[in-house]
Amino acid sequence: MGHVLKTAAALTAMIASSPVLAAWEPTKPVEIVVAAGAGGASDQMARMMQAAIQKNNLMKQPMVVSLKGGASGAEALMYMKSSDGDPNKVLIAYSLIYMLPLSAKIPFNWRDLTPISVVALDQFVLWDNVDGPKTVKDFIAAAKAASSPFKMGGTGSKREDHVLTVFMEQKTGAKFSYLPYKSGGEAATQLVGKHTEANVNNPSENLEVWRAGQVRALCVFDKERISYKTKVTETQSWNDVPTCKEEGLDMQYLMLRAMFLPGKVTPEQQAFYVDLFQKVTQTPEYKDYMEKQALKPIFLTGKDMLKFLEEDDKLNSQLMHEAGFVAK
Repeated sequence: MGHVLKTAAALTAMIASSPVLAAWEPTKPVEIVVAAGAGGASDQMARMMQAAIQKNNLMKQPMVVSLKGGASGAEALMYMKSSDGDPNKVLIAYSLIYMLPLSAKIPFNWRDLTPISVVALDQFVLWDNVDGPKTVKDFIAAAKAASSPFKMGGTGSKREDHVLTVFMEQKTGAKFSYLPYKSGGEAATQLVGKHTEANVNNPSENLEVWRAGQVRALCVFDKERISYKTKVTETQSWNDVPTCKEEGLDMQYLMLRAMFLPGKVTPEQQAFYVDLFQKVTQTPEYKDYMEKQALKPIFLTGKDMLKFLEEDDKLNSQLMHEAGFVAK
């Protein structure tokens, strides 16, 4: 018995002195890939995450924002697809991952990538210039009475903004001329300069010009008002913006904000990023950003994320087909 105890003690000592296998983590800078131009909602969110990770020491290696908005975002998608096995590239994705393959027939499927997490849901607001109509009803009436189609600015042809514009035409009978720009920031600038009559930017993309009193938020395309009640302008909070349905325009659309790795990474690498972005959602920077940019906080991973993606893909595919944007 004494021999057995001595052997067991020796084994315990060996295990205690053996180096513990460290969990995987990046050994070089991580690239957060943005499928859009500078100043848009994806770029802004990527930079918030970059700052949150750095300020809270969530990762030893730095995170570098890489803008790849060429070919309406196809550059980013194909870049990720060609990076199989590379755990140092993370895509910040949105509905582009469903829509662009349908409209442009690019050989990309989001299922080729490795899902990490859904980190937020983004909303769309109908905006016009502060000198334009003050209500949705007046805006639609003005569009219908105009001698030429109202110019509607947006980000990317045959994408979320364009789909919403087409369905506004179908719902109201008004005519719009859709003008795609490189980013939501550029679309906001064009509206301020009165080169367009309206846009359907995300809240973050028009935030500063709304705060400056240069544009008006007419309605939000959601079934409920944005929850945040802190005043953003001198007189309004996000919660003061009515839903489009309240204003007689029954349309709803939410856009995912999600993180993906390239395909063929290891489960350990995937787990590192799931943990990383869950920690990001707990930071003051993330929480402050969610409120200031009027995003809906959410965190989905694993089976819940896959279920969400499949359902969201189906919805976006249906919208694209109904809008006539699917390439033949």
